[in-house]
Amino acid sequence: MSSSNKISKKINNIVVLGAQWGDEGKGKIVDMLTKDAKAVVRFQGGHNAGHTLVIGSEVIKLRLIPSGILHEGVKSYIGNGVVISLKALFDEIKELMDRGVPVFQRLLISGDCPLILPSHIALDHAREKSRGANAIGTTGRGIGPAYEDKIGRRAIKVSDLFDEAQLAQKLKDLMDFHNFQLRDYLHAPEVSVSETLSELLSFQGRMRPLVCDVMQSVHAHRLAQEPIIFEGAQGTLLDIDHGTYPFVTSSNTIASSVSSGVGFGPRYIESVLGIVKAYTTRVGGGPFPTELLDDTGELLSARGHEFGTVTGRKRRCGWLDLAVLRKSIQLNSISHMALMKLDVLDTFPEIKICTHYEVEGEKVDVLPGRAEAVARCQPVYITLPGWDKNIREIREYSKLPLEARHYIEFIEAQLGIPIALISTGPERTETIIREQIFT
Repeated sequence: MSSSNKISKKINNIVVLGAQWGDEGKGKIVDMLTKDAKAVVRFQGGHNAGHTLVIGSEVIKLRLIPSGILHEGVKSYIGNGVVISLKALFDEIKELMDRGVPVFQRLLISGDCPLILPSHIALDHAREKSRGANAIGTTGRGIGPAYEDKIGRRAIKVSDLFDEAQLAQKLKDLMDFHNFQLRDYLHAPEVSVSETLSELLSFQGRMRPLVCDVMQSVHAHRLAQEPIIFEGAQGTLLDIDHGTYPFVTSSNTIASSVSSGVGFGPRYIESVLGIVKAYTTRVGGGPFPTELLDDTGELLSARGHEFGTVTGRKRRCGWLDLAVLRKSIQLNSISHMALMKLDVLDTFPEIKICTHYEVEGEKVDVLPGRAEAVARCQPVYITLPGWDKNIREIREYSKLPLEARHYIEFIEAQLGIPIALISTGPERTETIIREQIFT
């Protein structure tokens, strides 16, 4: 790929999602691209996903609200595929409004979003405790139990807030089921139905102006040829169907979820940007073939400030894994990649990349599905020279050290996908733009 900047054909929407196990740096890229957008749409997950934005000296941490909320003239939407904790939502709204962000002028939410109840959180904690050493490592925020009720056709949705009689009956039926599980199976305290009802109703007035038909609003932007960004949460390998099951999240994190989580037909999607950290991290349990349980892993963690935005949990660190990325490309039809945190590798004299695995003497190029199969994978590495130079001030690809360019171009050659953006630091401006993919 040429080192000069490129201009692609004009596109009017793009899906931005994580190509590894999450925490790749999606928030920075969405925030950077939003200057050219009219709408940013979140399509799955809950407040277990965190996006950290660094703007000058300010660090802003978002959990539910799309990263486009900081931009004037841009609408932020939460689609029906997202599960919502009203308390978490309004805590986040307050944080933003205290910073002067006019959230109520910019944010709209689907009435079809399922609600996370206090009993979902209680179930999440009680189940993890009961698993003991086999705990999955959830964030304990009730996300999984809320998605279970959605699939079981029991969910309380945002639109239910506005019919008090119906809400009271649906809530009693649902929480009787929750309390049965808590009391008789998990031997945990029950959750009060009346207190939960009062809490939900306390949000009724504040929620009413935020609710809209997100599907029709997003299609209005499409028909007007106004640029749209669809923002994913977590990462591809945490997808409930295609990730390292059972160590996954409770939603579909891949590009096709835009169709179900917003109501945006798959043929309308024009481009998919996969966000890739220059090494690999993972939070919580589950197999991790390139994990480094040594000083090198500790150095990656320290230089990359690898702690979860939402939970503060330390992230496990390892070398870049191309077998993981091949799977992400297949699942998402990724058209471009953004390579994040390249500067974290500045001080390493040599850098390894996992090119494939060996399983019982056989070569495996693509990460398998289930956790048991991944655990049998032995990574095979190639070693490249490091560059031992601070690259945070560099804004042009041609000015990167030769070794850094070799690292980037090796990844491109192996995957057959262009790296359009390169992040050399946490701030918006610390980015090399090789190709204008969202115009």
